Amino acid sequence: MEYVLKTSALGKNYKGFKALNGLSMNIPKGAIYGFVGKNGAGKTTLIRLICGLQEPTSGGYTLYGRENTDRDIVKSRRRMGAVVENPSVYFDMTAVDNLKQQYRILGLPSFDGLADILKLVGLDNTGKKKAKNFSLGMRQRLGIAIALVGAPDFLVLDEPVNGLDPQGIIEIRELILKLNREQQITVLISSHILDELSKLTTHYGFIDNGHIVKEMSAAELEAVCKKCVRVEVSNTKALSRVLDGMEIDYKIVTSKTADVYARVNISQLTAALAKENCEVISMQEREESLESYYVSLVGGGKNA
Repeated sequence: MEYVLKTSALGKNYKGFKALNGLSMNIPKGAIYGFVGKNGAGKTTLIRLICGLQEPTSGGYTLYGRENTDRDIVKSRRRMGAVVENPSVYFDMTAVDNLKQQYRILGLPSFDGLADILKLVGLDNTGKKKAKNFSLGMRQRLGIAIALVGAPDFLVLDEPVNGLDPQGIIEIRELILKLNREQQITVLISSHILDELSKLTTHYGFIDNGHIVKEMSAAELEAVCKKCVRVEVSNTKALSRVLDGMEIDYKIVTSKTADVYARVNISQLTAALAKENCEVISMQEREESLESYYVSLVGGGKNA
């Protein structure tokens, strides 16, 4: 598998505080990689490092195969576009003038492709309207448009839907999917809106206290979060014997509960458990969400 970004035992210290602590992550080419973690877990620090805004204290990373210590790493960074924390927008300028300014900053010889970028993000009809009069969602899309100047094939977005209303969130989601599917742009998204990530992401990296606790594909996560029946019984050892005999997949959760990952004939199961002197107390269908899986991984709250 080809990777756009690979980090190896990456560390970043601030006056004794370890913002990143041996972080290793792998972003496949063509992925939409959801970077999930609590506030202060190290998400923005990682983004700042790979964008070249700061240097790591230890470890390293490769971007398009180049080590961060390589003198030519700047060539790899030219293939990146990023919106870090807040979009870098000139509020007294129109959308067109904002993009022209970015063309100048990058030293591009002409404004070729400018109109295409504005059309892509849905801001081609804003005319002379200044960015200060844009909605929050429009400003976010303008920030992404600015990041797309120079035709990057790796887009880094730090909390792209933070503060947006439902319509704004939908617009950003559709834009990210369009960039990934039609432009083949690899996307790294840092976000705390876990339900929204689940509608976009092809791969996940869960970060806690500065290191990755789990990386997985969306398919792997879906398998983990599959529907099940939560069974409460008087004796889980007896339940295990019965389910093993039925060749049914299950997981013991507590001393009295288990999750059963199959359609179960309740009468048959109850009868089999009765022979084991095991009583069924309750049965309830459930489906683990991304949020509950995240909480079980890091033991934290909902604010990712």
